[in-house]
Amino acid sequence: MLTAEEERELGGAIQYSYETDELFRQGQITLKEKEESEERARHARDRMILSNLRLVVNIAKNYLNRGMSLADLIEEGNIGLLRGVEGYDPSKETRFSTYASWWIRQAIKRALINTVQPVHIPAYMVAMIGEWKKASHELESNLNRQPTLQEMAEYMKLSERKVLIIRRAVKAFTARSQSGGVDGTFGLSELLADERMPSPEEAAFSNADSEVIQKLLSRIDEREATIMRLRYGLDNRDPMTLKEIGQKIGLTRERVRQLEREALKKLREVMDD
Repeated sequence: MLTAEEERELGGAIQYSYETDELFRQGQITLKEKEESEERARHARDRMILSNLRLVVNIAKNYLNRGMSLADLIEEGNIGLLRGVEGYDPSKETRFSTYASWWIRQAIKRALINTVQPVHIPAYMVAMIGEWKKASHELESNLNRQPTLQEMAEYMKLSERKVLIIRRAVKAFTARSQSGGVDGTFGLSELLADERMPSPEEAAFSNADSEVIQKLLSRIDEREATIMRLRYGLDNRDPMTLKEIGQKIGLTRERVRQLEREALKKLREVMDD
Protein backbone atom coordinates (compact mmCIF):
# COMPACT_ATOMS: atom_id res chain seq x y z
CA MET A 1 0.00 0.00 0.00
CA LEU A 2 1.11 3.53 -0.71
CA THR A 3 1.75 6.07 2.01
CA ALA A 4 -0.05 9.41 1.95
CA GLU A 5 3.14 11.10 0.81
CA GLU A 6 3.60 8.63 -2.05
CA GLU A 7 0.01 9.15 -3.14
CA ARG A 8 0.53 12.90 -3.27
CA GLU A 9 3.72 12.52 -5.26
CA LEU A 10 2.23 10.10 -7.81
CA GLY A 11 -1.03 12.02 -8.07
CA GLY A 12 0.90 15.23 -8.62
CA ALA A 13 2.87 13.66 -11.46
CA ILE A 14 -0.36 12.59 -13.17
CA GLN A 15 -2.02 15.96 -12.72
CA TYR A 16 1.03 17.81 -14.03
CA SER A 17 1.06 15.69 -17.20
CA TYR A 18 -2.34 17.15 -18.11
CA GLU A 19 -0.77 20.60 -18.28
CA THR A 20 2.24 19.74 -20.41
CA ASP A 21 0.52 20.18 -23.80
CA GLU A 22 -0.37 23.78 -22.96
CA LEU A 23 3.01 24.47 -21.36
CA PHE A 24 4.79 23.11 -24.43
CA ARG A 25 2.57 25.14 -26.75
CA GLN A 26 3.45 28.28 -24.80
CA GLY A 27 7.14 27.42 -24.95
CA GLN A 28 7.53 27.06 -21.17
CA ILE A 29 8.91 23.50 -21.43
CA THR A 30 10.84 21.61 -24.08
CA LEU A 31 9.63 18.57 -26.00
CA LYS A 32 11.99 16.39 -23.97
CA GLU A 33 10.57 17.72 -20.70
CA LYS A 34 7.06 17.10 -21.97
CA GLU A 35 7.86 13.49 -22.90
CA GLU A 36 9.60 12.88 -19.56
CA SER A 37 6.55 14.20 -17.71
CA GLU A 38 4.24 11.90 -19.64
CA GLU A 39 6.50 8.94 -18.94
CA ARG A 40 6.51 9.71 -15.19
CA ALA A 41 2.72 9.94 -15.31
CA ARG A 42 2.45 6.51 -16.95
CA HIS A 43 4.60 4.95 -14.24
CA ALA A 44 2.60 6.78 -11.56
CA ARG A 45 -0.68 5.43 -12.96
CA ASP A 46 0.63 1.89 -13.07
CA ARG A 47 1.88 2.04 -9.49
CA MET A 48 -1.35 3.56 -8.12
CA ILE A 49 -3.44 0.95 -9.91
CA LEU A 50 -1.31 -2.01 -8.81
CA SER A 51 -1.25 -0.75 -5.23
CA ASN A 52 -5.05 -0.57 -5.04
CA LEU A 53 -6.19 -3.77 -6.78
CA ARG A 54 -7.00 -5.31 -3.40
CA LEU A 55 -9.33 -2.38 -2.72
CA VAL A 56 -11.29 -3.26 -5.86
CA VAL A 57 -11.59 -6.90 -4.81
CA ASN A 58 -12.80 -5.98 -1.31
CA ILE A 59 -15.48 -3.66 -2.69
CA ALA A 60 -16.55 -6.08 -5.45
CA LYS A 61 -17.21 -8.83 -2.88
CA ASN A 62 -20.01 -6.71 -1.42
CA TYR A 63 -21.96 -6.99 -4.69
CA LEU A 64 -21.93 -10.77 -5.12
CA ASN A 65 -25.12 -12.68 -5.95
CA ARG A 66 -26.67 -9.74 -7.75
CA GLY A 67 -26.40 -10.96 -11.32
CA MET A 68 -22.66 -10.77 -12.07
CA SER A 69 -19.72 -13.03 -11.25
CA LEU A 70 -16.92 -11.85 -8.98
CA ALA A 71 -14.51 -11.72 -11.94
CA ASP A 72 -16.88 -9.42 -13.85
CA LEU A 73 -17.44 -7.25 -10.80
CA ILE A 74 -13.68 -6.87 -10.33
CA GLU A 75 -13.26 -5.99 -13.98
CA GLU A 76 -15.89 -3.26 -13.73
CA GLY A 77 -14.38 -2.07 -10.46
CA ASN A 78 -11.00 -1.77 -12.15
CA ILE A 79 -12.56 0.60 -14.68
CA GLY A 80 -13.71 2.75 -11.78
CA LEU A 81 -10.23 2.56 -10.28
CA LEU A 82 -8.73 3.85 -13.53
CA ARG A 83 -11.16 6.76 -13.49
CA GLY A 84 -10.20 7.47 -9.89
CA VAL A 85 -6.50 7.51 -10.74
CA GLU A 86 -7.10 9.99 -13.57
CA GLY A 87 -9.17 12.34 -11.45
CA TYR A 88 -7.34 12.22 -8.12
CA ASP A 89 -6.22 15.65 -6.97
CA PRO A 90 -3.62 15.37 -4.16
CA SER A 91 -4.08 19.05 -3.27
CA LYS A 92 -7.47 18.18 -1.73
CA GLU A 93 -5.63 16.33 1.07
CA THR A 94 -7.84 13.26 0.72
CA ARG A 95 -6.43 9.74 0.75
CA PHE A 96 -6.63 8.10 -2.64
CA SER A 97 -8.47 5.04 -1.32
CA THR A 98 -11.30 7.26 -0.08
CA TYR A 99 -11.60 9.03 -3.41
CA ALA A 100 -11.21 5.88 -5.54
CA SER A 101 -13.76 3.86 -3.54
CA TRP A 102 -16.55 6.11 -4.78
CA TRP A 103 -15.57 5.59 -8.42
CA ILE A 104 -15.17 1.85 -7.96
CA ARG A 105 -18.65 1.53 -6.44
CA GLN A 106 -20.18 3.70 -9.14
CA ALA A 107 -18.62 1.59 -11.90
CA ILE A 108 -19.91 -1.63 -10.33
CA LYS A 109 -23.39 -0.19 -9.71
CA ARG A 110 -23.69 1.03 -13.28
CA ALA A 111 -22.63 -2.35 -14.60
CA LEU A 112 -25.20 -4.13 -12.43
CA ILE A 113 -27.96 -1.77 -13.50
CA ASN A 114 -27.13 -2.07 -17.20
CA THR A 115 -26.63 -5.84 -17.07
CA VAL A 116 -29.45 -7.06 -14.83
CA GLN A 117 -32.37 -4.88 -15.96
CA PRO A 118 -34.51 -6.62 -18.65
CA VAL A 119 -35.36 -3.19 -20.07
CA HIS A 120 -32.26 -1.07 -20.46
CA ILE A 121 -32.40 2.23 -18.60
CA PRO A 122 -29.21 4.33 -18.71
CA ALA A 123 -27.53 4.61 -15.34
CA TYR A 124 -27.69 8.41 -15.38
CA MET A 125 -31.47 8.19 -15.83
CA VAL A 126 -31.72 5.99 -12.72
CA ALA A 127 -30.25 8.86 -10.72
CA MET A 128 -32.70 11.30 -12.34
CA ILE A 129 -35.59 8.99 -11.43
CA GLY A 130 -34.44 9.05 -7.82
CA GLU A 131 -34.43 12.86 -7.90
CA TRP A 132 -37.91 12.83 -9.49
CA LYS A 133 -39.26 10.59 -6.73
CA LYS A 134 -37.83 12.85 -4.02
CA ALA A 135 -39.13 16.05 -5.67
CA SER A 136 -42.56 14.51 -6.24
CA HIS A 137 -42.93 13.52 -2.58
CA GLU A 138 -41.79 16.92 -1.35
CA LEU A 139 -44.17 18.80 -3.64
CA GLU A 140 -47.06 16.48 -2.75
CA SER A 141 -46.43 17.22 0.92
CA ASN A 142 -46.27 20.99 0.32
CA LEU A 143 -49.20 21.25 -2.09
CA ASN A 144 -51.35 18.43 -0.67
CA ARG A 145 -51.93 17.24 -4.23
CA GLN A 146 -50.08 15.82 -7.19
CA PRO A 147 -47.72 18.44 -8.72
CA THR A 148 -48.12 19.43 -12.35
CA LEU A 149 -45.44 18.92 -14.97
CA GLN A 150 -44.61 22.65 -14.87
CA GLU A 151 -44.32 22.64 -11.06
CA MET A 152 -42.00 19.63 -11.20
CA ALA A 153 -39.86 21.34 -13.84
CA GLU A 154 -39.55 24.51 -11.76
CA TYR A 155 -38.80 22.58 -8.59
CA MET A 156 -36.14 20.40 -10.24
CA LYS A 157 -34.79 23.37 -12.25
CA LEU A 158 -35.15 21.48 -15.51
CA SER A 159 -37.03 22.10 -18.73
CA GLU A 160 -40.54 20.70 -19.04
CA ARG A 161 -39.35 18.59 -21.98
CA LYS A 162 -36.67 16.92 -19.87
CA VAL A 163 -39.06 16.38 -16.98
CA LEU A 164 -41.51 14.76 -19.41
CA ILE A 165 -38.76 12.38 -20.53
CA ILE A 166 -38.00 11.50 -16.90
CA ARG A 167 -41.69 10.89 -16.23
CA ARG A 168 -41.83 8.45 -19.13
CA ALA A 169 -38.73 6.73 -17.77
CA VAL A 170 -40.45 6.43 -14.39
CA LYS A 171 -43.31 4.53 -16.02
CA ALA A 172 -40.85 2.18 -17.75
CA PHE A 173 -38.83 1.87 -14.55
CA THR A 174 -41.85 0.70 -12.54
CA ALA A 175 -43.16 -1.70 -15.17
CA ARG A 176 -43.72 -5.30 -14.08
CA SER A 177 -41.02 -6.50 -16.46
CA GLN A 178 -38.39 -4.92 -14.24
CA SER A 179 -36.72 -7.28 -11.82
CA GLY A 180 -35.83 -6.67 -8.18
CA GLY A 181 -33.20 -4.23 -7.08
CA VAL A 182 -29.52 -4.82 -7.62
CA ASP A 183 -28.29 -2.30 -5.09
CA GLY A 184 -29.51 -0.38 -2.09
CA THR A 185 -29.17 2.94 -3.86
CA PHE A 186 -29.94 2.27 -7.44
CA GLY A 187 -32.13 -0.88 -7.16
CA LEU A 188 -35.53 -0.97 -8.78
CA SER A 189 -37.57 -2.01 -5.77
CA GLU A 190 -35.62 0.24 -3.39
CA LEU A 191 -35.94 3.38 -5.49
CA LEU A 192 -39.42 3.04 -6.92
CA ALA A 193 -41.81 0.41 -5.67
CA ASP A 194 -43.93 -1.36 -8.31
CA GLU A 195 -47.28 -0.26 -7.01
CA ARG A 196 -49.11 -2.36 -9.59
CA MET A 197 -47.84 -5.62 -8.11
CA PRO A 198 -50.59 -6.83 -5.73
CA SER A 199 -49.99 -8.38 -2.35
CA PRO A 200 -51.34 -11.90 -1.65
CA GLU A 201 -54.41 -10.38 0.03
CA GLU A 202 -55.06 -8.09 -2.92
CA ALA A 203 -54.58 -10.91 -5.41
CA ALA A 204 -57.13 -13.05 -3.58
CA PHE A 205 -59.49 -10.10 -3.53
CA SER A 206 -59.07 -9.52 -7.27
CA ASN A 207 -59.85 -13.15 -8.07
CA ALA A 208 -63.02 -13.34 -5.96
CA ASP A 209 -66.46 -13.63 -7.45
CA SER A 210 -67.62 -10.29 -8.88
CA GLU A 211 -71.04 -10.42 -7.30
CA VAL A 212 -69.61 -11.16 -3.88
CA ILE A 213 -67.16 -8.29 -4.29
CA GLN A 214 -69.94 -5.83 -5.07
CA LYS A 215 -71.84 -6.93 -1.97
CA LEU A 216 -68.72 -6.55 0.13
CA LEU A 217 -68.06 -3.06 -1.22
CA SER A 218 -71.54 -2.01 -0.19
CA ARG A 219 -70.54 -2.70 3.42
CA ILE A 220 -67.75 -0.11 3.53
CA ASP A 221 -67.44 3.67 3.12
CA GLU A 222 -68.46 4.93 -0.34
CA ARG A 223 -65.15 6.72 -0.94
CA GLU A 224 -63.19 3.62 -0.01
CA ALA A 225 -65.42 1.51 -2.25
CA THR A 226 -64.82 3.91 -5.13
CA ILE A 227 -61.06 3.62 -4.64
CA MET A 228 -61.28 -0.18 -4.68
CA ARG A 229 -63.35 -0.16 -7.88
CA LEU A 230 -60.86 2.12 -9.60
CA ARG A 231 -57.80 0.34 -8.21
CA TYR A 232 -58.81 -3.13 -9.37
CA GLY A 233 -60.64 -2.27 -12.57
CA LEU A 234 -64.13 -3.28 -11.43
CA ASP A 235 -67.23 -2.26 -13.40
CA ASN A 236 -65.45 -3.16 -16.66
CA ARG A 237 -62.79 -0.50 -16.20
CA ASP A 238 -59.03 -0.70 -16.54
CA PRO A 239 -57.14 -0.77 -13.22
CA MET A 240 -55.74 2.61 -12.20
CA THR A 241 -52.57 3.51 -10.32
CA LEU A 242 -52.66 5.28 -6.96
CA LYS A 243 -51.51 8.45 -8.67
CA GLU A 244 -54.26 8.28 -11.29
CA ILE A 245 -56.90 7.65 -8.63
CA GLY A 246 -55.62 10.58 -6.59
CA GLN A 247 -55.87 12.89 -9.57
CA LYS A 248 -59.38 11.67 -10.32
CA ILE A 249 -60.84 12.13 -6.84
CA GLY A 250 -58.64 15.00 -5.63
CA LEU A 251 -56.41 13.26 -3.09
CA THR A 252 -52.67 12.69 -2.78
CA ARG A 253 -51.27 9.33 -3.78
CA GLU A 254 -50.27 8.62 -0.17
CA ARG A 255 -53.79 9.33 1.08
CA VAL A 256 -55.23 7.02 -1.57
CA ARG A 257 -52.81 4.33 -0.43
CA GLN A 258 -53.96 4.75 3.18
CA LEU A 259 -57.62 4.52 2.22
CA GLU A 260 -56.92 1.43 0.13
CA ARG A 261 -55.28 -0.28 3.09
CA GLU A 262 -58.16 0.67 5.38
CA ALA A 263 -60.65 -0.68 2.85
CA LEU A 264 -58.79 -3.98 2.49
CA LYS A 265 -58.70 -4.34 6.27
CA LYS A 266 -62.46 -3.73 6.54
CA LEU A 267 -63.17 -6.16 3.73
CA ARG A 268 -61.12 -8.89 5.40
CA GLU A 269 -63.05 -8.31 8.63
CA VAL A 270 -66.36 -8.55 6.75
CA MET A 271 -65.26 -11.79 5.06
CA ASP A 272 -64.13 -13.26 8.39
CA ASP A 273 -67.55 -12.45 9.85
